[in-house]
Amino acid sequence: MSLANDMDRTIADLIDGRRGILAADESTGTIAKRFEAVGVSSTEDARRDYRTLLLSAPGLGDYVSGVILYEETLGQADADGRPLPEVATGQGIVPGIKVDKGKGPLPGAPGDMITYGLDGLAERLESYKSRGARFAKWREVYPITDHNPTDLGLSANAEMLARYAATCQAVGIVPIVEPEVLIDGEHDLERSAAVNERVWHSVYHALHRHGVKLEYTILKPSMVTPGKEAGTASPEQVAEETLKILRRTVPAAVPAIHFLSGGQSATDATANLNALNQLRDKAPWQLGFSYARALQEPAMKAWAGKPENVNPAQKKLVERARLNHLAMLGEYNASLET
Repeated sequence: MSLANDMDRTIADLIDGRRGILAADESTGTIAKRFEAVGVSSTEDARRDYRTLLLSAPGLGDYVSGVILYEETLGQADADGRPLPEVATGQGIVPGIKVDKGKGPLPGAPGDMITYGLDGLAERLESYKSRGARFAKWREVYPITDHNPTDLGLSANAEMLARYAATCQAVGIVPIVEPEVLIDGEHDLERSAAVNERVWHSVYHALHRHGVKLEYTILKPSMVTPGKEAGTASPEQVAEETLKILRRTVPAAVPAIHFLSGGQSATDATANLNALNQLRDKAPWQLGFSYARALQEPAMKAWAGKPENVNPAQKKLVERARLNHLAMLGEYNASLET
């Protein structure tokens, strides 16, 4: 099978208009903080047990088409010895992999960040593919201040995303392109929209320059929201501003946009996604979700590291995924929250 056929099949399996993507790719340091909040020590066994809980949740595949895994999870197996990527595929969920190596300050651009991990990426992708990963994810981070992101920050981060995406496609793996504009700060909705427009424009300019085939990509952007310290906007405002800027910057060749939750509460992320899909006649792309905490948080709290809580935790996860599935159809209502 050709590399193009591999990517065609992956896109077809991931994008069906009704299911989103579960982000379960927290680094060891990040998941340790989230475990600590629910009284769980972050051992390798605990991480394996928790991610087995997620991937084996009965009915999850009805609402989730793909899962982004951390490298550790790709090599783990459940209690019966079945590799965790196979647990996912058994539910009709396509395994993917986070491939970036974290972020740090961008020299020459105070306040901006840059993500690491391009060295040896092609070889790592080949290894991940042999273990079942069919798509990948790379995250660049954009803080908003009075002077950030800078022109250098925009061009350097876009270049990293484009080089990553081109490397993925060279080995037949579909890249998720994630330019996350951070929600932290006092910026208003207008400032958020302006920054996201510059970010998305720079990313697609770089992807074009590197010859990335947009039909074999998925965009994972932030929604256009005010900063956390600036108050809130209604779901209708978020949807209008987000779609306005996406239409200006993202080519119609991109098959799907799966939003990150980016610090929104679980209910806000679902309500905003629903408002976006109520305007989907204005969008040439599928509008879905690729949430981490906004899907996992209720399940993690219910689990709290106790084996007897696995079943209730799985039900929390599947219910949250179901509500976001309804939001993809524009049929979510806050009255459905329990």
